[in-house]
Amino acid sequence: MLSINNLSYYIGGRAIYENASLHIRPNDKIGLIGLNGSGKTTLLRLINGEYTPDGGQISKSAECTIGFLNQDLLSYESSAPILNVAMQAFEKELEIGARIDRILEEMEKNYSEKLVHELAVLQEQFEAMEGYGLKAKAEEILEGIGFSTEDLSRPLKEFSGGWRMRVMLAKLLLEQPSLLMLDEPTNHLDLPSIQWVENYLKSYNGAVIIVSHDKNFLNNAASKIVEVADRQLIGYEGDYNFYLQEKALRDEIQRNAYENQQQKIKQTEQFINRFRAKATKARQVQSRIKALERMEKVSEVVDNNPQVAISFNVAKQSGRTVMEIKNLSKSYGPLEIFRNANARIERGDKIALIGANGKGKSTLLRIINGREPAEGEIIEGYNVVQGFYAQHQLEALNIENEIIEELKQAGSGKNEQELRTILGCFLFSGDDVYKKIKTLSGGEKSRVALAKTLISEANFLILDEPTNHLDIQSVNILIQALQQYTGTFLIVSHDRQVISETATKIWYIADKQLKEYPGTYEEYDYWLKNRKQQEQAAAPAPARKELSKVQDDRQKELRKQFKKIEKEVGELEESIFALEQRRERIEKELAGSYNDVAALQSLNLEYKEVNQKLEDLNKLWEKAAESLEDINARLT
Repeated sequence: MLSINNLSYYIGGRAIYENASLHIRPNDKIGLIGLNGSGKTTLLRLINGEYTPDGGQISKSAECTIGFLNQDLLSYESSAPILNVAMQAFEKELEIGARIDRILEEMEKNYSEKLVHELAVLQEQFEAMEGYGLKAKAEEILEGIGFSTEDLSRPLKEFSGGWRMRVMLAKLLLEQPSLLMLDEPTNHLDLPSIQWVENYLKSYNGAVIIVSHDKNFLNNAASKIVEVADRQLIGYEGDYNFYLQEKALRDEIQRNAYENQQQKIKQTEQFINRFRAKATKARQVQSRIKALERMEKVSEVVDNNPQVAISFNVAKQSGRTVMEIKNLSKSYGPLEIFRNANARIERGDKIALIGANGKGKSTLLRIINGREPAEGEIIEGYNVVQGFYAQHQLEALNIENEIIEELKQAGSGKNEQELRTILGCFLFSGDDVYKKIKTLSGGEKSRVALAKTLISEANFLILDEPTNHLDIQSVNILIQALQQYTGTFLIVSHDRQVISETATKIWYIADKQLKEYPGTYEEYDYWLKNRKQQEQAAAPAPARKELSKVQDDRQKELRKQFKKIEKEVGELEESIFALEQRRERIEKELAGSYNDVAALQSLNLEYKEVNQKLEDLNKLWEKAAESLEDINARLT
């Protein structure tokens, strides 16, 4: 479907790719991974034609269409309702549907055979495109990724960048390109939406390339992993867990080959140095020098998953109760977030606050941190020192500072060598620590802000989506840091690996209240699935059969289409009845016109025309009746 052959691409003097190759087959589900800055997004832009390769070629089949979800779409604005924006994916279908509506309106005033024929052709096309179910399909996808039914009629411009990105994701999914490219899609999705997209992509009828740091998402949505490393594209035929096992095996083989080669090089160099000055050994020395020059060097294995060898201490221990929330109420106008909610955070708690976006997770963190007013009491315990991390913390970094200087301002009292050691854990080594903040990528700024938060020696960390913009390696570092952290933390994250490996309690928001599950995420997930099954089994039959609002809306749309086609069928039946009566009249006139040749010829000609029209109308009636039966079956 799409082939990348000997691809080379340079930015300035730095090679991003050199003679890299990759072949994408129909229905491939590829997880594209690699360190930040290795060229993942660059590859997607090369495939999309936004960048031109410096060498090699990217070729695709004539029928290959590409859909690309990227961060640039965040700036897209429109006053149209989000349902209409998503349905722009059906441009051709909508044009045909609009033409059908115009023809039906025109036929009410000016009925003609030409219009009837055009209507039949268009309706056949529209039916083949599943046109009558387009709105329902768009609603299903938008609601699957987190929008409420009421949201669908709201203008796109009213939503934040992350929610706009969801609309663009829905539009791409509806377009169903033969190659779908998603650049960090989980950054803008909550847990329920991520799980919905995973299930959708599994059965997606086309190829998919996903750039993601979410290991669970890659395991569930990808069946092949392609790693960007050493300017190459290295494929692994399996999910992310398979990649880890296979890569460990390959690394071991490469490490042994590297060590053996280094030993051979060392021995050869020793021979050359020992006998260089001896004339009797000159030929052998030259032979070994040439052998070294011709030798294809084996690269040293780079550990992409370094261990954090430092503990993030707290300056002082807090009291037993870190935070108590009493009768918390919070509203934004008519939108009520909390109503008399209560909760308690004890020393040593590792809490993950999870759930759908819009429920109030980030709002709660801001309230606890004192950044947002609310009704009720937030009682901070004895000796509590808070450290707060959120995406806006990146904007609080002084862009003119060097990284090392920025960490000095965290107030930890650590000397430069200690700070360099910490920065090494966050992948800033050597002279990297002297880079200006303004030159860093989004992921690098996130690592700096996280390092600042963790070295602040706060005994209560509040972390709002800390994994956004981090690569897999950086996520691993965050997990290790939180596992070693001796204080208390409350984290909001959509990354199931982070939650699973760090949290010992789960909080969620339900019925405007804060609820707690006293266990790990796996235990909570198991408990939640069982509870839902029990509720469904215990629900009375009428409740199980009751349609949701979105289903009601779809039924209304189908009923509207049913009435329209029903009217068309009625008009066709009237036309057929009139032509049949006309044919009977002609047949009677033919029986009495044997002696009038001219009249007989005229009646025969008219009789043939009537029969042809009847045949055409009967075909139209059959198609319309079939459509009517199909919609009726979907309504019942």
